[in-house]
Amino acid sequence: ADCRYTCHQECRGLIQLDCRHPGQCQSQLSPEGTLLPPCSQNVRQTVEEKPEPPSLQEIKERIDKYNTKVTNCLLMKLNEDGTYTGFIKVHLKLRRPVTVPAGIRPQSIYDALKEVNLADMTDKRTSFYLPLDAIKQLHISSTTTVSEVIQGLLKKFMVVDNPQKFALFKEMRREGQVLFQKLPLTEYPLYLRLLAGPDTDVLSFVLKENETGEVEWDAFSIPELQNFLMILDKEEKDKIQQVQKKYEKFKQRLQQTLKEAGGKPG
Repeated sequence: ADCRYTCHQECRGLIQLDCRHPGQCQSQLSPEGTLLPPCSQNVRQTVEEKPEPPSLQEIKERIDKYNTKVTNCLLMKLNEDGTYTGFIKVHLKLRRPVTVPAGIRPQSIYDALKEVNLADMTDKRTSFYLPLDAIKQLHISSTTTVSEVIQGLLKKFMVVDNPQKFALFKEMRREGQVLFQKLPLTEYPLYLRLLAGPDTDVLSFVLKENETGEVEWDAFSIPELQNFLMILDKEEKDKIQQVQKKYEKFKQRLQQTLKEAGGKPG
């Protein structure tokens, strides 16, 4: 009655309005005036047209073309069921420390074959910085999503942080500029690799901190949040010292200039 809100019957249960007169609206609610019938052919809808998935023959042709450009042994292979496998390289550009189990032995071949998770063997945790721009090579399938790639990378480095803290980006170079684009979790990296070809200058994958949008603080533990406060406090003190040193040097230069001038007017 107040805002004249209109919705479909199917959507009625999903509507949440900050109504100033809920009682009045409820009493004057009439199906004819406030609800529309379910969507029909006469209702104009904006639907994004998704491209048709490539056929098996198109995939085979693309893979053959891809393999002719490969200069190493990292070829793509087409399976009988229409899926295909191949390799991608992921650059790790993490600027914050990651959390890993403390005091455990290195992973053996037996652990890898049996998929033993060494992180579950201890509750002790420690943090360290991964080498900046480290590269990890992954053998994945055409059905492997971005979410699974992120989880696989964290597992290989035995990182126990929440996967929501990280995001996979595609890096592209156009006209001398480097462009980054965050990939949705449901995207298939191997398909992007197939379309772009094996040249990493055209397309490469980068794992970075998930800093787009609001920070999901619930994904961090209390010790991690306390560490953030300590780091911020240290950075603040360092910045204050830098400013103080800067103006102290400026002050000394002014005093030296005045001393050399000997009180003479400029």
